[in-house]
Amino acid sequence: MHLKMAKDFLPTNTFFYPRTRLSPYFEGTQAAGAKAYSVYNHMYLPSWYRDTDEEYWALIKDVVIWDVAVERQVQIKGPDAFKFTNYITTKDLNKCKVNQCKFTLICDGNGGIINDPVLSRLDDNLFWLSISDSDVLLWAKGLAHNSKWNVELSEPDVAPMQVQGPKSRPLMISIFGSKIESLPYYHNMETTLSGMSMLVTRTGYTGEIGYEIYLKNAQRDGIKLWNTMLEAGKSYNISPGGPSLIRRLEHGIRNYGQDMRLENNPYEVGLGFAVDLDQEADFIGKKALIQIKKQKLKQKIVGIEFGTERMKGWNEDCWPIMENGKQIGSVTTAAYSPSLKKNIGFAMLPIEKTEIGTKITIISRGIKTGATVIKEPFAKCKEKDK
Repeated sequence: MHLKMAKDFLPTNTFFYPRTRLSPYFEGTQAAGAKAYSVYNHMYLPSWYRDTDEEYWALIKDVVIWDVAVERQVQIKGPDAFKFTNYITTKDLNKCKVNQCKFTLICDGNGGIINDPVLSRLDDNLFWLSISDSDVLLWAKGLAHNSKWNVELSEPDVAPMQVQGPKSRPLMISIFGSKIESLPYYHNMETTLSGMSMLVTRTGYTGEIGYEIYLKNAQRDGIKLWNTMLEAGKSYNISPGGPSLIRRLEHGIRNYGQDMRLENNPYEVGLGFAVDLDQEADFIGKKALIQIKKQKLKQKIVGIEFGTERMKGWNEDCWPIMENGKQIGSVTTAAYSPSLKKNIGFAMLPIEKTEIGTKITIISRGIKTGATVIKEPFAKCKEKDK
């Protein structure tokens, strides 16, 4: 059943209860006026605090902090940690040095995407997987049980916080010193601040200049770090926000569970760059992905623009794409871009409908709307993986 609201989007209410976990920063997000939460990795994720356009421009012009403790960590350590991690992920970790990070995928035996974590290598045989919305720890434990791998798998008391925007660099230098200036993109370093231990990475979910702080002993120090960052950031016009769906859409960043799921392979969602098929070692899904890459894709994600009137909010479900009375695809993400001044989105389409300039018909909140396939990413990223 499709929504019949042409102009509005669904109101949001959240009931807090113990089955879904609170972030170590939760009291801080409440004090800052978080108005909406979603559930991600069985935790509450603060999604917005004020007008989403205001949060968008704060990210682009100043600096924002996001409570992203929902990016739960899977820690892999032990004598076989390297071999095990290399087996369950798609990147060749021989190319990942200590203190380096990698965007990678976790696939099943058929090449379907289970997760798209950011991997941090802390030592030769110590890795953290900062996961998107699926139960990777359970998957890893199942693989390791009664296996040849001598590994310890756990979730450490760690809570990530993203610090993003053009003023994030001077802010982080003012807090942590000049060592931050030399931290390359997709690298990490361990440090301390006012008695708090943490891992700082030059990563993020925005395409903007930014960092993530992985706070250790997070249950103890979460509010302390939250307040420390807000106080230190006052002269940089810092503000709390929710992860910007609009900005990640503009920069072509996929969202697991929305733009890709287990039934999708990396190539049809534009993540083939995260798969190293030429590595000597085997990994889960490698044989299937070799065959998939040889074959012609049947469908893939493309960028679209649509409609003439500004949409409100974002799509609450995957909107159907119709042709001759039949659904041929779906719009996975849709939002209005304040910078581009138009509605944009991602659409999963049959391969023959993916050429730039192709006209399609989407059902946007129950209303037939014309759309056009356009080039993506829609905006140039300010950061680039090296």
